[in-house]
Amino acid sequence: MGDRQGPLSHIRVLDMGRIMAAPWATQILADMGADVIKVEKPGVGDDTRSWGPPFLKAADGSPTKEAGYYLSVNRGKRSVTIDMATTQGQAIIRKLAEQSDVVVENFKVGALARYGLDAASLRAIKPSLIYCSITGFGQDGPRKDQAAYDFAIQAMGGLMSITGERDDMPGGGPQKVGLPIVDLMTGMYAATGILAALTRRAETGAGETIDIGMLDVATAFLANQAMNHLVSGRTPKRGGNRHPNIQPQDVFRCKDGFFVLAVGNDGQFGKLCEVLKRPEWFEDARFRTNAARVGVTVELTELLTTEFEKWTQQDIVAALDAAGVPSAPINDVPKVFDDIQVRHRGMLQHLPHPLAGTVPQVVSPIRFADTPFVYDRAPPLLGQDTDAVLAELGLSEMDRKALSENGVT
Repeated sequence: MGDRQGPLSHIRVLDMGRIMAAPWATQILADMGADVIKVEKPGVGDDTRSWGPPFLKAADGSPTKEAGYYLSVNRGKRSVTIDMATTQGQAIIRKLAEQSDVVVENFKVGALARYGLDAASLRAIKPSLIYCSITGFGQDGPRKDQAAYDFAIQAMGGLMSITGERDDMPGGGPQKVGLPIVDLMTGMYAATGILAALTRRAETGAGETIDIGMLDVATAFLANQAMNHLVSGRTPKRGGNRHPNIQPQDVFRCKDGFFVLAVGNDGQFGKLCEVLKRPEWFEDARFRTNAARVGVTVELTELLTTEFEKWTQQDIVAALDAAGVPSAPINDVPKVFDDIQVRHRGMLQHLPHPLAGTVPQVVSPIRFADTPFVYDRAPPLLGQDTDAVLAELGLSEMDRKALSENGVT
């Protein structure tokens, strides 16, 4: 850990996670400087390594076995291959846990107990250990043994009931979010819980067992839509891009495309009326307050659509920006990385990679002034660090070779 930098450079994390939620959590910790050791199955590795195309291209242009999906969540880690179904493999993982501060895993409930690698077993060895389990439904309850993926939890957790166009509109019907948002939010909650547990341990010396269920997470981030239901008794519905509580907030068509308008208060609405040279709207009782505008959303949207069709996207966004009215072009992914602010903030970086020369990485949005994050470890090749990590555990070269030959590592 001596070569690590950042606020967590004193922390070691044993990462027994796969797919997205757990690796996202541990990548957050790795970005903060933690030494993250990723345990993978020999010869196979994390499922996401094969979730392509696309695959990273080697320096000679040929495809590698590193899928974009895998590359998005495993920066900053070291990869070791260990067959945890073997007694020797289990012993190695226990030793790694003994030398770690945090363990993160997302196996099915009870799966690791068979190997003596569950929270109770490892915390018995090291009481100060922070052990975080991520599952679809948590460690208890009637669904605890069910398998889960992000798509299914988006459905079960209500997200798809409020995402997408209205059923009576073209293209209407339930939609998932365009990325695995429940996995990502689960990883964020897991990282937050781990950081809180580390803070408590610094004060008390006590470890912690953390239980994160994806359905709990999806329920938690229903946020304002949940409260809209709980305080009104009404069931939130899909409304397309239209905001249910603040107007006007929607996607609007202009001469040459679409843009987003995100008026957040009555003052901004007044400025919008000035830009459109419709000051009378701001004096109209139907539109004077947000509550009034929400009640006549359809009528207001029709009026705004007529006005916006006179403008090009570039001109209307520039005019609204100058007036202090929040709006934005709808960028595709390449345009995101070409945005002057994204480029200025250095959100895209290229790290050295043993096969490709460099690999692009979308880095953390967190900025520390005094302990800046350092990005110096590309997502590792399968088993890239096995020998080095086992050597750190004190295994001789002969022992390491025997483990490899016997398929343990």
